[in-house]
Amino acid sequence: MEYNLADLFESVVDVAADREALVYVDHPGTGAERRLTYAELDAAANRIGHHLLDSGIRPGEHLGLHLYNGVEYLQTVLGCLKARIVPVNVNYRYVEDELIYLYRDADLVALVFDAEFTDRVAAALPQTPALRHLIRVGPPDGGVTSFADAEASGSPGRGFPDRSGDDQFIIYTGGTTGLPKGVMWRQEDLFFSGLGGGSPTGEAVKKPEELAERVAAGGGGITFFPTPPLMHGTSTLTAFIGFNFGQRVVLHRKFVPEEVLRTIEKEKVTSISLVGDAMLRPLIDALDGPLRGTDCSSVFSVSSSGAIMSDTVRRQFRELMPNAMLLNNFGSSESGFNGTATEDSGPERGFRVRVNSRTRVVDPATHEPVAPGEVGRVAQRGHVPLGYYNDPVKTAETFFRKDGERWVLLGDMATVDEEGVVVVLGRGSQCINTGGEKVYPEEVEQALKSHPDVYDALVAGVPDRTWGNHVAAVVQVRDGAARPSLEDIQRHCRSRLAGYKIPRQLVVTESIRRSPSGKADYRWAREVAVADDR
Repeated sequence: MEYNLADLFESVVDVAADREALVYVDHPGTGAERRLTYAELDAAANRIGHHLLDSGIRPGEHLGLHLYNGVEYLQTVLGCLKARIVPVNVNYRYVEDELIYLYRDADLVALVFDAEFTDRVAAALPQTPALRHLIRVGPPDGGVTSFADAEASGSPGRGFPDRSGDDQFIIYTGGTTGLPKGVMWRQEDLFFSGLGGGSPTGEAVKKPEELAERVAAGGGGITFFPTPPLMHGTSTLTAFIGFNFGQRVVLHRKFVPEEVLRTIEKEKVTSISLVGDAMLRPLIDALDGPLRGTDCSSVFSVSSSGAIMSDTVRRQFRELMPNAMLLNNFGSSESGFNGTATEDSGPERGFRVRVNSRTRVVDPATHEPVAPGEVGRVAQRGHVPLGYYNDPVKTAETFFRKDGERWVLLGDMATVDEEGVVVVLGRGSQCINTGGEKVYPEEVEQALKSHPDVYDALVAGVPDRTWGNHVAAVVQVRDGAARPSLEDIQRHCRSRLAGYKIPRQLVVTESIRRSPSGKADYRWAREVAVADDR
């Protein structure tokens, strides 16, 4: 057996067949839920995998998942991996032109989609001739295979061709700063970088068989609850971490804070994953408001990745759930997990991360480590992706070899201190050059979010005749709070930021636009700020 995700999953099934593997709750309180043991999930995935092969989809070809969260999502991913078909995530917010781009860029030959997206899929099909097999989740619809029929047609047994650790898994980036790119992972690399080698908080397994041995030696009792959409890599990887432990995974169709809290209490959730303030803050508001008194004592850890949690929100969380560990993780689609923020991270000291042994801050030109205090880019060696699918130019810019190892150069700018702690400044692509000084939006956003009237904020650079660009703050005000003035915002930031970082423009919006998982949409923020400045 190799480090292949389907092989590893099957090895866990063989020692934990009767354990509950997956609980899906559509809307808590309605009774609309599904529960599958490991044996049942395995058989369900086998059915989809065999249906795909029987339908002419060949190993190595690409299948898109255009779905909300649900059993069908993870069932299809597992079915693809079993059949050596490459699963590809599709952002369900995309409209026709964006879907055409992604379907074509990813060379999709098959698509599993929710019935709600039927019109968008139909509109894209005339320009995506390679897409030859569609499966629709939901009520039957004349000429398209229903998921129920696909599942019924496939064998529940295994009997798949031998697999390899070289089999691929493609994760498309969010596309909030540019066109989405397909990150090509070998499954063995993803297992170690994204799934912690079977134990993200402990020692990685030394052989594939050891994963099932650990599961057999342990018991149940842990419930993982990935609350963001599975279409973003973080949630899918969290689910697979749960499977690698032989534990239970809980899913909701969509993120609704009040429903999340009810499920935590009902299912005795122990580990929650989410994305930054955009998801944690409404959870806090619900727990401190209409859901006050909800029993969350089972929660051991809450982890965030993909967006920074502000110091203000972290403090509020600890007041409400003092016994839960809060992990502010740092990673990306291109690197998996890099490290966890230190307790003293915040507006004063920055986003400080204790990184793993494979992560460095390097000079982007020479790829040599930077000296303490110097600015470079975060890089990771070893188990890294092969590159970007269908994009040799970006691949050459981002991936390199050094001393016989593969490296990936991330977009995050950072410094490192004498103790090896990395201070992440922000994405280089979002850096604002104002009068020759560099401003990273994340730092300003943390200061803005500590203002008592600011609920959420994004920062963008706006062209300026004098300074080249000036810093603009796009903010969402708390319900019931007074609308702050630019002078008020500047006064608040002055004790926290250098003068050149203080916003020179304030735009108050009804809500901040983010991806469904909570990641910042900086293109939107810049458009709003530029339009307001005219």
